[in-house]
Amino acid sequence: MEMIFNEKEQVRRFILIVDDEYINREILGNMLEDEYHVLYAVNGREALEVVKENASMLSAILLDIMMPEMTGFEVIEELHKDEEYKHIPIIVLTSEQNAEVKSLKLGAADFIKKPYGEPEIIRARVERIIELSEDKKFIQAAEKDELTGLYNTSFFYEYAEMMDRYHTDLKTDAVTLNIDHFHLVNEIYGREFGDKLLVIIADTIKDFMKDSEGLACRSEADNFFLYVTHHEDYNVLVDNINKNIIDITGTPNVRIRVGIFSRVEHDLDMEQRFSCAKLACNTLRDSFMHSVAYYDLTLREKSIFSQRLISDINGALENNQFEVFFQPKYDITKEEPVLSSAEALVRWNHPEFGLIKPKVFLPLFEQNGLVNALDHYVWRETIKHIRNWKDTYGKSVPISVNVSRMDLYDNNIADYLLDLLEDNNLSADDLYLEITESAYTNDTTQLVKAVQELRNEGFKIEMDDFGAGYSSLNVLSSMPVDVLKLDMDFIAHIHEDDKAFHMVKLILDMAEYMEVPVIAEGVEMAAQFDLLKEAGCQIIQGYYFSKPISEKDFVELLIEE
Repeated sequence: MEMIFNEKEQVRRFILIVDDEYINREILGNMLEDEYHVLYAVNGREALEVVKENASMLSAILLDIMMPEMTGFEVIEELHKDEEYKHIPIIVLTSEQNAEVKSLKLGAADFIKKPYGEPEIIRARVERIIELSEDKKFIQAAEKDELTGLYNTSFFYEYAEMMDRYHTDLKTDAVTLNIDHFHLVNEIYGREFGDKLLVIIADTIKDFMKDSEGLACRSEADNFFLYVTHHEDYNVLVDNINKNIIDITGTPNVRIRVGIFSRVEHDLDMEQRFSCAKLACNTLRDSFMHSVAYYDLTLREKSIFSQRLISDINGALENNQFEVFFQPKYDITKEEPVLSSAEALVRWNHPEFGLIKPKVFLPLFEQNGLVNALDHYVWRETIKHIRNWKDTYGKSVPISVNVSRMDLYDNNIADYLLDLLEDNNLSADDLYLEITESAYTNDTTQLVKAVQELRNEGFKIEMDDFGAGYSSLNVLSSMPVDVLKLDMDFIAHIHEDDKAFHMVKLILDMAEYMEVPVIAEGVEMAAQFDLLKEAGCQIIQGYYFSKPISEKDFVELLIEE
């Protein structure tokens, strides 16, 4: 906006006086010209032209109602049709009370009665209306996301709570929507394309909201919130967004996820409602069967349980609630199977929930960066047990411990493990390291370097869950590995599915060519054992021989062997 300054005054704003009577224009202009730059128009049509030419500068319009050619009412209606002009406050000039009411209903900000009263009063009313209008503009600028035009989160929550206060009986849904793997979309197609996607989604949400009572915001990045009257089906919204994305960008490879907390209770905190909706949305990650998920009691209980486990881990480590179990591995290359090693597996003896298996808590700890502390605990406990077996019974076998991807980002991992072994007078031959195939396929260069350093220190590396990922053969040809552990899904059907068995046989032949021994994990029945032995598998782990057992039971097994 262009403003005129001089050294003795602050910004002088522009106003427009519209009146068909010369004397009225002069009287009002004389009252205001010392504080404002005054523009004039003699009728409604001329007023519209002046507004179009000076819209960016105008701070207010003082508008007579009764004029020839075009009334003040018609001028208000025309200006309010256009987003560019409707923000300019209009002060009606009239002596008719009915005209005052009608003009206020049409959107006028205030009125000044004719004949005009004291100049100080006129100036005060004009100043107040301009200040209110400018405050409103600042608030609107702050409350809206610049890219999409939707509310920002803080204003959204405040207005949503107001909606609750004024509509206590309204059945509402808290809805969260985002783009699956949006960071990858930005990396592949560029930031400009990503911004275009966000605008398309926001515009589609605005269209959707036209038929609903409610409001929407862009909370962060690609996350959108909607607080709306209850809908039975949000697939319509997803379909419209997908259609608009394809129509505008020509790209079908964008997936939208929607989570809903339906018919929410108004006594629940607003942020909690959207946390619940987001939790439902997160259940759709990497799931291509559905795009919409609802929060329910089961999900709520699971969420509360998960948060409880996360909050309890530090105390559990301090109080030794985690117990290391051992699952034996048997060498089947000889006439009779021989115990050759074992895998250390952790269980949580929770004081309230009892024995918790790792498939329940490990994914939580991995997602929240807590897995390192647990891994270190298992390593320490396993090494102490090995030392005790040697001292007490004069026997031991190598034990495999799991090493997570996060562990491998620690530049001191080799030193940490070697110090533990040295403190217990053990060597790297006593401890095997299991690393999942998926760990190798992320940030390959750094992880391969970390694994190679561990091998250089004498550790044997077992690639766990081989075959579960998408790049197994490529991984095998380029990664440092001493032993392959076949993913148990490979083994499950080999006794009833020829294709599954031939796939395992192919992997065994390939491993033999590369001189890498293979462990078959998840072997549960004699038919599987017989086929694997016939195919040349060297080592077997699974319920066929033994489930994971306590340290006490493993010692008995070790003594028997």
